[in-house]
Amino acid sequence: MSEREEIIFMQTRLVRLASEEWNLSLDEILNLFSKYNILEYIEKGYGIFHCEGDEAVLEEITELLKEKGEKIDARD
Repeated sequence: MSEREEIIFMQTRLVRLASEEWNLSLDEILNLFSKYNILEYIEKGYGIFHCEGDEAVLEEITELLKEKGEKIDARD
């Protein structure tokens, strides 16, 4: 798998994980990720993110969105 394919695979996993954790539809997640350029953030951070688990990367995304004023509450 090429690095580009790995990045797309990671982005897809994180969209689905965010949908499950935040109890939002895939469309809502994609709109949120688009609004804040999260897919680009994942692509730029891939060099570091691929060494971390998806949960850790989603935590970083959650913190980034909170810093931008979004109220994201992960399910417990």
